Order: sequence, then C-alpha cells, then structure tokens
Amino acid sequence: MNRIALILTAAAYLLSFGCYMRFLNTGRELIGRLGTLFLALGLVAHYFALLERSRGLHTVPYHDLYGSMSLFGWLLALTYLGLELYHRQRSVGAFVLPFILVFFLAAHLAPADRLPQPDLRGAVFAFHVTLSILAYAAFALSFVLSLIFLGEERLLRKHELGNMVWRLPPLELLERMSQSSVLVGLVSIAIGTALGFVSVDRLMGQYWFYDPKYVVTLFVLLLYALYFRLARTATWRGARASKLCIFNFVVVVLSFTVVNLYLSHSHRYF
Repeated sequence: MNRIALILTAAAYLLSFGCYMRFLNTGRELIGRLGTLFLALGLVAHYFALLERSRGLHTVPYHDLYGSMSLFGWLLALTYLGLELYHRQRSVGAFVLPFILVFFLAAHLAPADRLPQPDLRGAVFAFHVTLSILAYAAFALSFVLSLIFLGEERLLRKHELGNMVWRLPPLELLERMSQSSVLVGLVSIAIGTALGFVSVDRLMGQYWFYDPKYVVTLFVLLLYALYFRLARTATWRGARASKLCIFNFVVVVLSFTVVNLYLSHSHRYF
C-alpha cells in the first residue's frame, strides 16, 4: 500500500506540474483545471503515503527529518491549493509544484532518520508541530510569489513581454497572494508557538525554559509582522516588500536547519 501511495502521489504531482506548465504556455482553461484536479488527487495520495509511513515507523509523521520534509511538502501543496481557489489564479502552480515534488521525493526515497526525539506527545504537541510546519510552508509560498514578482517586474521594465508573462498574475495580485500566504503563516506560527508553551508546561511544570529556537521563532514572527505592515504602505509596497519577504524566508531556512539541528535540543525537525 505504501509503495502504491508513493507512486500515485508522484504521478499526480508530475501530471499537475505538466498541466500547469501547459496552461502557462497556452492559457487553455481546461488544462489549468486538470492541473488543479491532479494537485488535489496528489494531496489525497500524499496523505495516505504519510499515514503509511507513520504506521511503518509506529510513530507520528514528523518523528524524523524526512517525515517532517514530507509533511512540509504536503502542507505546501495544501496551502497553495487553498490560495489558488481563493484568488482563482492557476499560473503560479508551475512554479510551486517543483518545490512540492522535491520535498516529497527527497523525503520518501531516503531512509528513516532514527535519531531520538524529545519525549513530547499528545494532541496539543501534535497541533504545535503541525501548525509550525504549516507556517514554514506558507512562508515558503510567499517566498516563491515574491521571486515571481521580482522576475515579472524586471521583464516588464525591460519590455520583454512574451505570452507567458501576460499569463502571470498582475503584480498587484501577486502582492495580495503573498500577503495572504504570510497571514496564514503568522496565524499558524503564533498559535503553534502558544501550544508549544502549553506542551512544555504539561511536561515540565514550567511555562518557559531557554531554547534558541524560541528566540529565532519570535524573531521570525516579528519580521513577518513587519513585512505584513510595510507591504501595505506606499513606500515599501512592491519590490522592496518582496525583497524583505525573501530575506525573511532565508531566516526561516536558517531556523529550520542550523538552529534546529545544531543549537536546539528540543526542536530537531520543526
């Protein structure tokens, strides 16, 4: 069953990517809808792949690094699908699906990482981890949208307007989509961090203990709140806000890698 779910997920995501690329080149609405349909099918198959991986390891999906990567890819796909349906804009899918595919394949083709995790369990802790990874996925999506914004703006300034450029979202819509994604990330990371404190309190009987991850998480929250505020002002909106968003995601990547793996003792994968 696990192998079938893996094959179906990879096939659905690849077909979705192909349809989105075709839609970006031709603008045919039917092809774009097929891309959305295959993405939704990939999400369902990916969910069962995560479920089977958890059963095989007798633990939660985020127990190891690769499980967290797969969950990140799934939540990235879910966040993008929600954003696409909300803004009714499919041309961004061709740029997002490669990231989803890379995380999914890297996670499920690699062996399990069995390094020990902190002994934290329960529904509150599960929501804490899931919301934290959802926030990373939303910030990753805003990063991709910011890159598209800067690339499209540069092409417009140079008057290099091919058919593909005209099918990309208008710059104003790209800004709104990025802000929507950041808002999802801000809400998720704020609630997830609060639930993390609750989990620690239940386990250790204290509301706070020092961990570098806490400091970096609060810094990330502050940076994205600043972006969300500045992106709506006349001085910062546009390219400057997009560059700030890209810088913020670099901090997120450092938090997810260097801080988690080398500085924190209780946040290895999230």
